[in-house]
Amino acid sequence: MNQARILYIEDEPVNRMLVQRVLAAEGYRVEEAQDGPSGLEKARQCSPDLILLDINLPGIDGYQMAEKLRAIPGMENIPIVALTANVMEGDRERSIGAGCNGYIQKPIDVDKLPDQIRAFLGQSQRRA
Repeated sequence: MNQARILYIEDEPVNRMLVQRVLAAEGYRVEEAQDGPSGLEKARQCSPDLILLDINLPGIDGYQMAEKLRAIPGMENIPIVALTANVMEGDRERSIGAGCNGYIQKPIDVDKLPDQIRAFLGQSQRRA
């Protein structure tokens, strides 16, 4: 079983519950935050191996969150993956430009999500 710690920053409880269940079934430890400020605090506290980040957060959007997360000492190389319903042309590029390492569209495919997470974690381990 995988013991990687994943922080999921998402304001919608139903989305948090779905991702929690899918990833916990794969052995991941999933921490949750419902908004930007709590996400930043959780990131500092739990030292995640990967961060899943909703782009449409209230108050501070995911683009700004990615920049703030990157500014936290020790978070420079943690993979941040945008998990978003923003699927218009240019949204992927904007996410990457803000500091995300990847992009997963909503609605998520529960069959593909574990493999996508493993791939992003594998990329970060090769870089380390």
